[in-house]
Amino acid sequence: MTEVSERNPDLLAEQAAYAEIVRFYARQMRLLDEGDANGWAQTFARGGVFRSPVRPAPVTGREQIRDGARAAAADLADRQITRRHWVGMLEAEPQSDGSMRAVSYAQVIETPRGGQPALTMSVTCDDILIREGGRWVVQDRTIIRDDLR
Repeated sequence: MTEVSERNPDLLAEQAAYAEIVRFYARQMRLLDEGDANGWAQTFARGGVFRSPVRPAPVTGREQIRDGARAAAADLADRQITRRHWVGMLEAEPQSDGSMRAVSYAQVIETPRGGQPALTMSVTCDDILIREGGRWVVQDRTIIRDDLR
């Protein structure tokens, strides 16, 4: 690794940023799946935007994002369903303004208490990440369901 970084220090910085973003998504999805609506909302920028095909209009700001996640967690708890988000095939590309465009595939798996897991959704997640307070947060997220393409 030293040889590579001496020849191309930008590559080492790019690899470090990519690893940081992979950890960001692992943490963000775990917060959502554990029902920590407040923690999940904090992974969005103050004025972050969340576009999803299950909502009629974009959700804007941490408070609205938190409220939506809280309602979804309550609904899943009432129905005794465990939901897991699996994010993969992540591409992260630095933008000229210092942000990062991250595009990934995500699968949503739901398991009813005592039942079998089922894949309920397959989507593409297109994010713009920015640094806020020294950490990555989602400034803009667009979710596109595969069946609606």
